[in-house]
Amino acid sequence: MSTKPNVIVLFSDQQRWDTVSCYGEPLGSQFNLTPNLDRLAAEGMRFEHAFTCQPVCGPARACLQTGKWATEVGCYQNHTMPPAEEMRLAPAFNAAGYQTAYIGKWHLASFGEHGGPDDFRTRPIPPERRGGYEYWLASDVLEFTSHGYDGHMFDGDGNKREFEPGRYRADAVGDWAVEFIENRDRERPFFLMVSWIEPHHQNDTDRYEGPRGSKEQFANFTTPGDLADTDGDWRETLADYLGCCRSLDENVGRIRAALEDQGIAEETVILYTSDHGSHFRTRNAEYKRSCHDGCIRIPMIAWGGAFRGQPPAGQLASLIDVPPTLLTAAGIDVPEAFRGWPLQQLVDGPARQWRDEVFLQVSEDHIGRAIRTPRWTYEVVADSTEEGRSGRGAPAAETYREAHFYDNDADPHQRNNLVADPAYADVRDELRRRLLARIEAAEGARPEIHIAQEPDG
Repeated sequence: MSTKPNVIVLFSDQQRWDTVSCYGEPLGSQFNLTPNLDRLAAEGMRFEHAFTCQPVCGPARACLQTGKWATEVGCYQNHTMPPAEEMRLAPAFNAAGYQTAYIGKWHLASFGEHGGPDDFRTRPIPPERRGGYEYWLASDVLEFTSHGYDGHMFDGDGNKREFEPGRYRADAVGDWAVEFIENRDRERPFFLMVSWIEPHHQNDTDRYEGPRGSKEQFANFTTPGDLADTDGDWRETLADYLGCCRSLDENVGRIRAALEDQGIAEETVILYTSDHGSHFRTRNAEYKRSCHDGCIRIPMIAWGGAFRGQPPAGQLASLIDVPPTLLTAAGIDVPEAFRGWPLQQLVDGPARQWRDEVFLQVSEDHIGRAIRTPRWTYEVVADSTEEGRSGRGAPAAETYREAHFYDNDADPHQRNNLVADPAYADVRDELRRRLLARIEAAEGARPEIHIAQEPDG
């Protein structure tokens, strides 16, 4: 490989880890749903336990582009734009001589109310709000400018690029990714981020829009254990969701084939992941914004460069690790402000003591803070202040209460909340201490956490 490899991020939206069949869960493996990702993982590295750091679209993307926690850059909720000086990922690649390119959903340009001067949900994003990317073909909120089989994005000059008639949306995005690879600046290495909206639900129709035939093709799915015998809307929507995931995998295959056709596959590092998962309205009134694995656990696969073979079992990866990992793959110095760790450290075993927990900030549905260890999930939430929601619209709280605590070894589907069980008081005490340290390190303040009380009777 050359000293400056190409680097590609393939980024899905709202995709559960168990839809990728190499993870061995029935939801994906029943249909051999993702053969191209399985091949990528077999030849590269699959991170068994990978988690988002913020289970909301915009905040998760802010973490990716800035390398910092969402609250640090003011992006603790959707439609909030990070300061331009905090957008450090693409500029670092630019400074190293890379051609940088972004294709797909952005979700970091708009600010404030719909229809205002800072609303770019359905308008071209001006250059100063593009995070420093040189080549541009995107919509700020792709689900607002498209449906499964119609829509558009905007190029670098602000012109509409319509989907080819009858072309499924994920395929249209894949077409444009292949187009970039074929027409790239061949004098420079490139950094390309492809950001699909699939399998995110369609906002205006409030359903998942899979390719035609998905309902029939995937009707006989095996229900994941976290969804079985719950309400939610998975019975009506999961087949289409799986169809979305199959289309993503097909496009991964097309992009990899384009690299091989161009003779640059061995000069390229690929990382595939998602912003968060989906719990199908079983944990709250919508699909995300919870501390449960159906929402926070994500696929993460790396291929090329140092990523050959599997990391040590049980190691925890976070979405916050992606920015330093990408720069390290390109031989670019990682800014000290980045909060994650390069995943390359896990190739031959961690060069330093690896974390034994991941930290999460949760917002919009409630203000929550959580840690996920190999065994435990522990979340605290702010007290309700508005229509049953915990401080919606605020970045943080001074006081939290214990809300969720799961033993993931004994209860992998997180159906038994032990938050007030006295038998686990000592475990919760330790997790509370660790969470408080995490909050203070990330946010500069140490809140108070009220202990859950065992109910009377």
